[in-house]
This record gives sequence, C-alpha cells and structure tokens, in this order.
Amino acid sequence: IIAAETGITTISDFRRKDIALGGQGAPLVPAFHNVIFSSDKIDRVILNIGGIANVTFLPKDKIQLIGFDTGPGNTLLDAWIYKHKKAWQDKNGDWGRNGKIHEALLKHLLQDPYFHLVAPKSTGREYFNVTWLQTYLEEFADIDPASVQATLTELTALSIIEAIKPLMPQGEILICGGGVHNEFLLSRLKHAAGLAYQLHSTEVYGLHPDWVEATAFAWLAKQTLNKQAGNAPAVTGAKEKTILGGVYFT
Repeated sequence: IIAAETGITTISDFRRKDIALGGQGAPLVPAFHNVIFSSDKIDRVILNIGGIANVTFLPKDKIQLIGFDTGPGNTLLDAWIYKHKKAWQDKNGDWGRNGKIHEALLKHLLQDPYFHLVAPKSTGREYFNVTWLQTYLEEFADIDPASVQATLTELTALSIIEAIKPLMPQGEILICGGGVHNEFLLSRLKHAAGLAYQLHSTEVYGLHPDWVEATAFAWLAKQTLNKQAGNAPAVTGAKEKTILGGVYFT
C-alpha cells in the first residue's frame, strides 16, 4: 500500500528471513548500533527503551557484538496508566513518582523466568502486558495503583541494569527510545547504575534518541537494496548473516 500510494520503493518484513534461518528475528537494531556507535576507546552499551527495552553491547576490543531484549521498557507503564487513568503514557513519570516502590512486589516480578534466560532472547507485548502483571498482583491486592506504577518503573530500571552488569561492569550507556522522556525512569536508572556507568542520551553523539530506531530501519533498508546482510547472528541466533526484507519496487 505504501509503495502504491507514494510511488516510493518500500522495504518491509525484515524479520522473517532471519527467523527462517533459525533466528528470533529480533532485535535487529544492534548491527546498526555497531556501525554508528562503536568505539575503540570505551566499552559502550546502547540502551533502547521502547515498549520493550533492548541493549547492544559494543566492547572497545570489538571481539563480539551482543544484543538482546532485557524485558519491559514502557509497555507495562503505558498499559497500567491507561487502565487506571485512560492516559497513553505516564508523562515525565509523574504518576509513578507519586507512588512508593513496593519491594516485595518488585522482588516477585524480578523472579519471572524471562529475566533469567540467557541471550539470544527477545520478547514483546504478547508476553509483558496487563494480564501478565495481574497474575503477580494477586498476592498484593492492597497496593495502590500509583505505587504499582512506581514499582513497574523500578522493574524496568533494575532489569536493564542487571542485564548490563555481566556484559559491562563499567562503561558508557547511551539511551534512546521513548523512555528517555520519562524523567522518573531515568532517575531510577541512574540510581541503579551507581558510579560504574556514565549515562547519556544518544544525542551527545549526534543522533536524537527519538530518531535512532527509525534511522536503524532506514539503514536496514539500505543494506537490503545494496544486497548486504542486515542481521547479526550472534544477536538473533540465526545460523548465518543474510539480506533481510522484501522489496516493493515502483
């Protein structure tokens, strides 16, 4: 439809070829992160906080590219505030900031099997959603909704930092995606990170955090048109590199 309506060559369906080669088809952005953000001076993690959070580890020695989904990014926060306030997002994290982190619930949530899987791994809203959350809330019916939101914010922050620690005990974390606008989430990330990590927006290296994901898929489209591989087998689990996507020429 896009190709027909615009007259612009359109590339889509990037994941299926990787899946056909035994991969999970996600995450696909680490190969792009490696091209744009790798450094020979510092170990670096690119953290994308979309609905789901994913990380790309870019070691300065470039021995191996590692990337995977850490778990929920904004998806639980958005779903919970919509359920209670019919708002699409917790702007600046203000609602969650008004709650109190419930340590027992947080510990319970962090026991979910996904957080203990080894990479390569990927997940989505089909797993982390309100139904998933309600199963954990059955034992904590007395927690007020704002405190659940605060606890979900801490869950996102802690699950991210705990996933990064084994990869990179210290270094730089560059943050992109919609979660960068949640000030409460960023404050909890900084608290969890402590002094071991320098946290910055990708904008300090010239790419606005809202543009990274879109730019990554533009890069994937360029790879496809140039008949070059777009996946990273070490990340997705595919048995080999491959050209991704279907092309609708005009």
